Order: sequence, then structure tokens, then C-alpha cells
Amino acid sequence: MGGDGKQLITRKVQHVDDKVKDLLLQIQQGLDIASDEIKALKARKLIVPQTWKGYSLKRGPNYAPKRKKVVTDLTRDNFQSGEWKELEFKEYNYSAKGQPLEGGNLHPLLKVRAQLKQIFLCMGFEEMPTNNFVESSFWNFDALFQPQQHPARDSHDTFFLEARSTTKILPEDYVLRVTQVHESGGYGSRGYAYDWKREEANKNLLRTHTTSVSSRMLYQLAQKPFAPKKYFSIDRVFRNEAVDRTHLAEFHQIEGLVCDRGLTLCDLIGVLHDFFSRLGMTKLKFKPAYNPYTEPSMEIFSYHEGFKKWVEVGNSGMFRPEMLQPMGLPEDVQVIAWGLSLERPTMILYGIDSIRDLFGHKILGL
Repeated sequence: MGGDGKQLITRKVQHVDDKVKDLLLQIQQGLDIASDEIKALKARKLIVPQTWKGYSLKRGPNYAPKRKKVVTDLTRDNFQSGEWKELEFKEYNYSAKGQPLEGGNLHPLLKVRAQLKQIFLCMGFEEMPTNNFVESSFWNFDALFQPQQHPARDSHDTFFLEARSTTKILPEDYVLRVTQVHESGGYGSRGYAYDWKREEANKNLLRTHTTSVSSRMLYQLAQKPFAPKKYFSIDRVFRNEAVDRTHLAEFHQIEGLVCDRGLTLCDLIGVLHDFFSRLGMTKLKFKPAYNPYTEPSMEIFSYHEGFKKWVEVGNSGMFRPEMLQPMGLPEDVQVIAWGLSLERPTMILYGIDSIRDLFGHKILGL
């Protein structure tokens, strides 16, 4: 350094190695450098990391210029045209899981049936044995004072059996009394004034109502010293009807009856109000009707809040003396009874429009 205050700079070494420059040049040329050096350069913001993705494509074993759709199902047309020989089928995956199914649900009919059974039991009723779908015409019709020329007994309304076509076992003394009341009357009745035929009564059929079971139970009751009884049943019946959205050839009938001394129509109306109020039907109306085995008879109507109209919910009446007294029941004993279908209230309750969506061969779980 001179005396005039000027600085003098001289070279101390001949060559300086610029390591940073060398590293940057290596990176530019695509060469690998140590991870520590990369971190140092990133910290000084001399380099910025970038990611490049590349794909390699080549033909696979199933490559084809035109996409071929594999077949999952064989159809009738495939067989008829011979096309099945050239079809390529999709491989079956045995490890694939199926559609999850909701299991363990009760069918709506079973739910309502259980509710109705509980109502009858709470009212002190005893369930009748209804495990015989096949019945003789005698118990199904004749014992109920239903004449043999009645339209319901025609083959168009009833399913008669081919095998076994007839029954051989009937209580003969009771059959004789039924014959007499049909032909010439009795017990204050003129009868029907026709020739009653035993062969017609012997014909076996699929029961058209569970009242055939009621006639059996009342006959058995009459063979012992009288005691008041309350019976009910809920089971299937069969009628040869045209199938539509509200009718099937088989359905479920609910039946209740009370057998006691001194019963009147007022007792029937009172029991019906009690029964239907437990179903939530408090507004009831009754309309006079005709049944061969009840007199007086009443159709039962309930006001439906959803439909805003009166809906028929059942039929009822007092069993005629021509039916009860030939069985051997005392003269002062009356029977009040009513019946309704199980499907009608269930459809109303669940908002089901067609009976075929509720009950039939396509519906599981019943």
C-alpha cells in the first residue's frame, strides 16, 4: 500500500475453484450430485425442484383394432341363431361380493296379523285351529244354512278337489237335522223347500271362508254342557275370482265370534266398536246387509282420514237359529260374529295400491 493512500491488490493464488458453479453446471448437464449439496443449493435458492412424469405404452395381449364387448348372459336368441359359438364371455369372478341384502324383516301382512292376534288375545278371545285348507262342502256351506243352489257353491266361485273328491266322515245325526232344516225348516223357519243332496255336501273343496272352522267349533261346543266362548281366527281362504289390483284367488280372512246367552245386536255393535278402536278406527257406520247364515247382518264402514271417505272394512251379523239349534246349542244361546280381510287394512296402513305388490307368488317372506 503506497504513501498516497491508494490500495494495491495482488493475486495470492494462481487458480480458484468455484464449487458452486461446478455443481450448477453438473445439474444443467443432468448429472447426479450428492443429496447434501442439493439441500445446500435449495437453501440458497439457486435451484428449484421440478417433477417430470413419463409413460411408456405398448400393445397388450388383448389388443384389437376394434373394441369387443364380452357377453355376461346367454339368451334364447343366442341359441336359436347359433351366435353362442362365436361369443366371447366375461370371466366369472368367484371372489366378487354380491349385492347386500336386507334380511330379517317381517312381511307387512305378518306384522298386521301379529297386531290383530294380540288385540284378540287382549280382549279374551281363544284362537281356533285353522290348519285345514281342505274342507267338505257340508262344513263350509250346509252347516251354515247356505242352500245347495247358492251361487257361491257354483264351480265358478269355488275350487273343488279332484282327489280326494269327497269326504266319508260326517256326524250322521247332525247331518239329518241339517237336512230337515234345509228341506222343511224348523226352529221358526220355513227352510228352503228343496231336495237336499248328500253327495253335494260330501264334495271336498278349498275352504271359501274360515267360518267353516267356526261351524266345527260351535258343533263341538254344543256336544258338552254349554259354556260361553270367544273365538277368533286369522288364516287363508280360497275363491275362484278374477285377479286384479284388489282381488286374488287366495287371501287372509280375520274372524271373531262370541257365543253366550242373551246376546243382542247391541252387543255386536259394542264389541265391534271395541275391536276397531284398538285398530285406530274410531268412526264406524253400519249398513244392513244379507248373509245366508246371519240375521240380522251388517256391513261395517270406517271413516278413512287419508282418503277422506267411508271405507268398507268388514261384515258382521248374528248366526241364525237354523244354523245353531241343529248343532244342539240351547235356544237362548246366540252367536255374534264378524269378519274382514287382512289385506285391506294392511294396504291402507302401508299405502300399497295393488294387492299383488303385497301378497302372491312373487312376494317372498310369507
